[in-house]
Amino acid sequence: MPARDIPSCVMIDFATAPATMPPGQRAYAIGDIHGCLERLVAIHELIAEDMVARPTDMATLIHLGDYVDRGPESAQVVDWLLGGPPVPASAIVNLMGNHEHLMLSAIASGEAEAAEIWMSNGGADSLLSWGVPRAAAQGEWAGRIPVPHLLFLRDLATHVQIGPYLFVHAGIRPGVPLDQQSRHDMLWIREPFLSSKQNHGVVVVHGHTPRQEPMVRPNRIGIDTGAVMGGVLTCVVLEDDRLGFLRT
Repeated sequence: MPARDIPSCVMIDFATAPATMPPGQRAYAIGDIHGCLERLVAIHELIAEDMVARPTDMATLIHLGDYVDRGPESAQVVDWLLGGPPVPASAIVNLMGNHEHLMLSAIASGEAEAAEIWMSNGGADSLLSWGVPRAAAQGEWAGRIPVPHLLFLRDLATHVQIGPYLFVHAGIRPGVPLDQQSRHDMLWIREPFLSSKQNHGVVVVHGHTPRQEPMVRPNRIGIDTGAVMGGVLTCVVLEDDRLGFLRT
């Protein structure tokens, strides 16, 4: 993937954030990618440029899931993430999205219904990116996808917390303690999470529900801006008591 031309100095317009990061720490969280490799590579370049221009003691790069389906390069996105993006972050955390869950269920279960659900949500595009023809039987899919790719998807985390921020694909269920949240809700929930004004004890940074612009609320930050649907890929930058956005 050739590097794109990027500015010599990335400019981020910062605003007041709903919480304060631990001293000396910065987080870069990227929303739903959906097979949009070029956008992902470009945003990684912007992050790397920002880190060179503004060094910090500890920077964590977080991908919020939905690497596969709908876009043309799901396999290439997984390969790029598996190889380690060229970002000088202290840590890189890859979270699972509901589309990885759909894919793994269809491949591992062998159930026709699971395959039909995945196919209706962009699974055919993902299979094609791995060179699997539409005529291939469900039982052949696993053998046609590289084992390291399958292991990468299987081992994705559901969430990570940094200070007062909880990073998760879809959200959490209001009123349920953080250590009792279900895997299904973290991957799939919309309501009642999206409309909740409840203090969750953390500010939830999530994707899953696309909007034209990032959504910043006192209890959550939504950064799925529909990269695969004609929108952009968004990265929220969190440091101190402020936040800003990078977009490609």
